[in-house]
Amino acid sequence: MQSRLDALLWAYRDVGYFYANLNPLFADSAEARNFLYPQAKSAYEQLDLDKFDLTAADMDTVFSAGKAMKLRQAPLAKIIEVLEQTYCSSIGVEFLHIQNKPVRRWLINRMESTQNLIELSREERRTVLDDLLKAEEFEHYLHTTFIGQKRFSLEGAEVLVPALHFMVNRAQQYGIREIVVGMTHRGRLTVLNQVLGKPPEEIFTEFEGGFEAGTYGGSGDVKYHLGYSTDHKHPDGSSVHLSLVSNPSHLESVDAVVEGKVRGTQDKGRFIQTMKQVVPVIIHGDAAFAGQGVVAEVFNLSQINGYETGGTIHIIINNQIGFTTSMKNARSTFFPTDAAKMMLAPIFHVNGDDPEAVLQVIDLALRYRQKFGEDVVVDIFCYRKHGHNEGDEPSFTNPRMYKLIKAQASVAELYGSSCAERGDLSLEDQISFRKVYRDKLRSALKTARLNPPEPTIKPFQGPDWQGLKAAYSTKTPATGVSTRVLKDIAGTLTEVPAGFNIHPKLRRIVAGKAKMLELSGRIDWAFAEALAFGSLLLEGVPVRLSGQDSERGTFSQRHLIWWDTEVPEADPYAALNHLGEGQARFRVYNSPLSEYAILGFDYGYSLARPDVLVLWEAQFGDFCNGAQVIIDNFIVAAEDKWQRSSGLVMLLPHGYEGQGPEHSSAHLERFLQLCAGENIQVCNPSTPAQYFHLLRRQMKGDFRKPLLVMTPKSLLRHPMALSRKNELTKGGFQVIIDDAEASTAGHTEKLVFCSGKIYYDLLKQRQDLEQGGIGRKVRLVRVEQFYPFPKEKIEAILTKYAAGPTV
Repeated sequence: MQSRLDALLWAYRDVGYFYANLNPLFADSAEARNFLYPQAKSAYEQLDLDKFDLTAADMDTVFSAGKAMKLRQAPLAKIIEVLEQTYCSSIGVEFLHIQNKPVRRWLINRMESTQNLIELSREERRTVLDDLLKAEEFEHYLHTTFIGQKRFSLEGAEVLVPALHFMVNRAQQYGIREIVVGMTHRGRLTVLNQVLGKPPEEIFTEFEGGFEAGTYGGSGDVKYHLGYSTDHKHPDGSSVHLSLVSNPSHLESVDAVVEGKVRGTQDKGRFIQTMKQVVPVIIHGDAAFAGQGVVAEVFNLSQINGYETGGTIHIIINNQIGFTTSMKNARSTFFPTDAAKMMLAPIFHVNGDDPEAVLQVIDLALRYRQKFGEDVVVDIFCYRKHGHNEGDEPSFTNPRMYKLIKAQASVAELYGSSCAERGDLSLEDQISFRKVYRDKLRSALKTARLNPPEPTIKPFQGPDWQGLKAAYSTKTPATGVSTRVLKDIAGTLTEVPAGFNIHPKLRRIVAGKAKMLELSGRIDWAFAEALAFGSLLLEGVPVRLSGQDSERGTFSQRHLIWWDTEVPEADPYAALNHLGEGQARFRVYNSPLSEYAILGFDYGYSLARPDVLVLWEAQFGDFCNGAQVIIDNFIVAAEDKWQRSSGLVMLLPHGYEGQGPEHSSAHLERFLQLCAGENIQVCNPSTPAQYFHLLRRQMKGDFRKPLLVMTPKSLLRHPMALSRKNELTKGGFQVIIDDAEASTAGHTEKLVFCSGKIYYDLLKQRQDLEQGGIGRKVRLVRVEQFYPFPKEKIEAILTKYAAGPTV
């Protein structure tokens, strides 16, 4: 008999979520399943007693219920009651896909010991109710005041507000000092106001016409894309910092940016400690979570060295509908959360009309993340009262669902009735509370119309950005490095540590670099890059480089990490981390095969760390194609839309060189089309020295702009593409390089502007022609920076050669 009970017990743990009362639109879970998943009638194990050889006659039989329930010995009826409450009420949990038994045991103990119920004080219940009433009134006020304007209402999912408030209020208890939030536009305005404290006057001003250009949100970007940050104060005087990352309409693109920003913040301190203190929270839509591949890419990063952030809390606002697409057509799985099973994350489904159940799973998610340092998913079943936006008519495509929604009482009304019954706040007092709050909103609107406020978010990015500015400067900082420093760095880079078993081929490569430097003083591309990194590290500037095969270099040119061939368990050796006392840290990561998420991650990292040289390297130039959303919507536009600067460097190996009509082309023309308002820097350096100075300029200047570098392939080993050591000791990056062999202007018949590898092709052609006396009057001028366009330098060159008959 006990074995039958054990089988029933595990069945509840396994599939109880499928029988839980999750859908607020249906009182009966079976009716909800038949409506949403008619194809699943026989897909799941049934929990009927006869399936386990038990009957109603066994209800009084005493069984062992296990330690987790704290029942020990109990009648079958009582055990079933506990199991129903734990796994089949307003909460349904998927966790048996997790292979780690201690993790499963922890979850079982946490849930069954409390029956998945949370104990809230009267004051805490009042707080929940206040949040719901304010959220509903705020949405209603926007709807009736700004008629026809898009706002992507939270109505139907207002429980998100008390859920986030609860998380913030519990943060201190769990050692959390900062929460970085990413979310799409559904409910964003209410979250900005209710959770992050953005004044309603500012939000109303944005509805009324917005702020002036050049201020935060003043470029014409829609108000439901904007971010915000604030310090949430606790009653004891402590605080937790909250930031909501700005996000464009590519809904899940912000996920990777959030992770990168969190990792950058974590890297400022002791890593293990700050992983606990800085937490990413991503709020998804159900259709986007299942439909957009970047979600899976970001999940894949969660446990990878260099990209892990100690676990992300994912909250899905499950409206049960996409733009107009029903759940049946939005995905091939029953739940949007199935995508999270790739990382064996626990999944908590919860009925959004039961606020206390939502708080219970939020608390479990917080505890789980802090305990195990892994991702966790909260799937809040709710609904979308209006269409995709407020001008949409959803009943065109989903008439039955919207008939149910029309008859549905709001979560504020439902919880308000419950609180009134318990004596927390009478219905009369709730009506009065709503009126007082509406009066405050009316006053805020009056202020917005008569005396519009200044944005509380300042144009630049906080204390980490002090001393830096947004505006581009044509002033080139001196970036030369002394001969002694270069010699010391080069010595470390070409010295194999005692007892280290270096790969034989790599030994020859390292020895070859040392010999070339000693005999001729010449430096190739990869060595110049390493010297640039090393010099910055010695000056206290950390360097982070990530990309596919970046440790050794896609073209086997870099070799900044060495592996011991005889001691596989030995840590890899990075010579750049052994330059001297007090140096900054060099980090290079071979990224997973992902461009979209990795570029988003590194962009997010650069937002948090203007003090770090952050580089993302495409394996081939055309690999940036997969990351185009990040390029278009964040990197080139964020400063204008959100006054958010970035010093991210994109290294794009460029050049066809016999590999087809597009492979490895970095599509320079696309980036030039994206240039406007000095938003980015686009460069194509032609020598190792130029690359050296360009990397150093990126950190030595007093501004931060994204830098896109057309890095070479064949020039990595081109015999003419070498620089002398003394070219690294003086001067700086030259946006234009005049012809070194130019004599007087009168002897010039043809002036050719060129860039990158083309220069060496033309130079070889000129040398061949000069043997016949033809090419001596052709001058080759290299354009090393395309944007911001060096107009004055170009004009000076043209003036110099103006006497020639052909230009």
